[in-house]
Amino acid sequence: MTPVQAAHTVIETITQMAQEQRPLMLRVVPEDGAKFWTHYPKADARDEYCKSRWYYHVHAPGDRDPDEHGHFHLFLHRTQLPEGLEPKVWPPQGEDAKAHVTHLVTLSIDTLGIPRSWFTVNRFVTNEFLYPAETMIEHLPDFNVNHTEQDDCVNRFVTAMVALYREEIAELLRIRDERHAELVSEHGDDAYEKASGADVLSSIPIDLDAKIGSMEL
Repeated sequence: MTPVQAAHTVIETITQMAQEQRPLMLRVVPEDGAKFWTHYPKADARDEYCKSRWYYHVHAPGDRDPDEHGHFHLFLHRTQLPEGLEPKVWPPQGEDAKAHVTHLVTLSIDTLGIPRSWFTVNRFVTNEFLYPAETMIEHLPDFNVNHTEQDDCVNRFVTAMVALYREEIAELLRIRDERHAELVSEHGDDAYEKASGADVLSSIPIDLDAKIGSMEL
């Protein structure tokens, strides 16, 4: 998907959500509200063909920005990377880890259902198989969640947002690795774990109107 195609899909899906008066988060969480920290959907949304996945969750008040409703964690499956490629850092469980995924980026959503920021997280947050930024950047075009069992509008929106912001996500991943290097010098092997005290490693705000307005559609 090209950035222009992605922009059209983002516009289309946002328009559809507005017309149906069902914002993004109400297509993901129960009508009576989300339970803090719970994954929506419970077993994550997994693409039928490529195994990319997402889940949405909501942090408790005091552990999130006041204007954030929740955020999407977005992943590639290890099978989407070259066979035999060694992770930079393994989960403590090694090959027995529950989910064989690598975290791509997180998409934060405001209380109206509008994207507000992108950010990356430390390895322990999602217990991922951590790969270098350049590996992840090379495989950004492989992220696709258009074929999960969840809301089609949400699936298409999330896939298109990654395609639309590919350059920005690439820069966030590079900064993430720079931050990891700083943490390693300070904490050694604990740099990638909760003991480092670092969860969010890089972030940028989203101005969707400005982004799409700068493009020739």
